[in-house]
Amino acid sequence: MSVSFGTSGLRGPAIDFTGSTSAAYVRAFLEVICADAPSRSVYLGADLRASSPEIAGYAAAAIAAAGWTPVYAGNVPTPALAAYALARSSPAVMVTGSHIPEDYNGIKFYRPDGEFLKEDEAPVRGRAEQLLAESLEVGGEGLPAIDPAIAGAYVARYVTAFAGQPLKGLRIGLDLHSAVGRDLTLTILEGLGAEVFPFRRSDHFIAVDTEALDPDDLSRAKAEIAAHQLDAVVSTDGDGDRPLVIDEGGRQVNGDVLGILTARRLGARTVVTPISSTSAIEMTGWFETVVRTRIGSPYVVAGMAAAERAPVVGFEANGGFLTGSDIGLSGGRLARLPTRDAILPLVTVLVAAAEAKKPLSALVGALPPRVMKADRLKKIAPADGARLLAEIDGSREARTALDARLAAPVAVDRTDGIRLVLSGGDIVHFRQSGNAPELRCYVETDSAEATDALLADMLAALRRHFAA
Repeated sequence: MSVSFGTSGLRGPAIDFTGSTSAAYVRAFLEVICADAPSRSVYLGADLRASSPEIAGYAAAAIAAAGWTPVYAGNVPTPALAAYALARSSPAVMVTGSHIPEDYNGIKFYRPDGEFLKEDEAPVRGRAEQLLAESLEVGGEGLPAIDPAIAGAYVARYVTAFAGQPLKGLRIGLDLHSAVGRDLTLTILEGLGAEVFPFRRSDHFIAVDTEALDPDDLSRAKAEIAAHQLDAVVSTDGDGDRPLVIDEGGRQVNGDVLGILTARRLGARTVVTPISSTSAIEMTGWFETVVRTRIGSPYVVAGMAAAERAPVVGFEANGGFLTGSDIGLSGGRLARLPTRDAILPLVTVLVAAAEAKKPLSALVGALPPRVMKADRLKKIAPADGARLLAEIDGSREARTALDARLAAPVAVDRTDGIRLVLSGGDIVHFRQSGNAPELRCYVETDSAEATDALLADMLAALRRHFAA
């Protein structure tokens, strides 16, 4: 079976999410993880991929067949669905492949008490395999009527918490593309007082990876900034759990930089973040505790749960922001949401810039000079990627063959992949993606130019390796 759990949720080629496979995993999730849930409703949503409605229909049928009531949110961001279900102690099922190519898809599961954890994967997989062996039947077609309350609650979450119109006076471009929450993002920004200039609404799915942004996306944003004198351009990935923020000069604000600025504005004492996030987090001295984890929101959630000093927040290098504590804001309490969200960091940094009466670039420029960027080599089979990582880890000769600068690192971190700290302080981190057949490379130096150059060199070296 090519459908399997990755870094965040169940992923695989869209054609492999057949009726029986989709139903088996949904039934297994409800039976194994949610048997004692106080509610018998299951909240269901889907992104805008062509394959998502059919998979969501299989999920709805499986929910009903298991004796639960499917409540269909329609096309809403993953965090909107998760927040609504969590507030009602109910499970949720989101059909989405997030940022990966359209010919892939996935299912994200949410427990009644929060995010699906890594330790949940094996028992759910085992039960799903049993159901498939028993020739599980999939009945029913179509989806329930959409309940608009889920989308409405997500808008109210932010328009209420940030009281007044803190974005009044800002001119914000919004890249709509095929982001599932594009219309809700527009409503939120306008509700907070911004003048919004939407562009690029697409009827077909566009894979936007905020960690490896297509240069055409950046060029398009720069053109919009010039045409409308914008203070920023914002967007999200396909399912709305990763933000994209481009400053007034047309430069992307990296996800982990968004995380640092957001955590500070929210008054966080503890920050939990993966090993791939910039080391500028510790260098600021703004946070009492910084906890580093493996890459993937379930690891960040586990780290937040173990934290002792509140407020507790988490974020990933992709910009997805999580809150492990309730946060007090000008309009009241923002309920904790321990799953990746794009809107909170996106809005918070814009509010911080407006409050400081400074451009976004000035907020970013005040941070320690560490710049992390990531990109990936596509269509790298997991076994091939794992083989290369083992060679890099175990052999100076293999590192030298890839690039001479990697020959003698001063430190090696194996928390997730192979992270090499070079003699001058530069960092090169290789990791096989858990969501798609891609080998990811993360590079950190003390300037954007040096990071871009080193990242380009590393990707060229990887291409040469696999071509050979």
